[in-house]
Amino acid sequence: YARNYLVPQRLGVEPTADNIKAIEVDKKKAAQERTLRLKASQDLADRLTDVSVTIEASANPEGTLYGSVGSDEIAAALQTLGHEILPAHIALESPIRTLDNVNVTIRLTEEISAQVKVWVVREGADEHGDQADGPDDESDFEADDDND
Repeated sequence: YARNYLVPQRLGVEPTADNIKAIEVDKKKAAQERTLRLKASQDLADRLTDVSVTIEASANPEGTLYGSVGSDEIAAALQTLGHEILPAHIALESPIRTLDNVNVTIRLTEEISAQVKVWVVREGADEHGDQADGPDDESDFEADDDND
């Protein structure tokens, strides 16, 4: 099998002394790269420990969102803060559908994870949660009645 298929297709090599040494060198390089990636992931997890993110979304008066906040929106908000997070790193059981604050787990590797606080606030609300000043809908209806 090796002589007829693996070696001609370059999927395998013969176990010569030079090839065995090359494989050992490749294993050492891979172990060093893995160690560097784990260290970078741990550094990122340490930076994410006290991070909180605010995401604005439109909601009805009861606080239910018209859409939902998912891992894409959370990853984009973290990226604007300068953290290199992909949507695949975010472990959400289900999308956020209400105005709320939620602790979200960021899984960087199987062993390394961090918690981020996500605040979902009403779109157009100031920092105290009050609605921003806008046109009053009732006054518009009264103005329309006068024109009839």
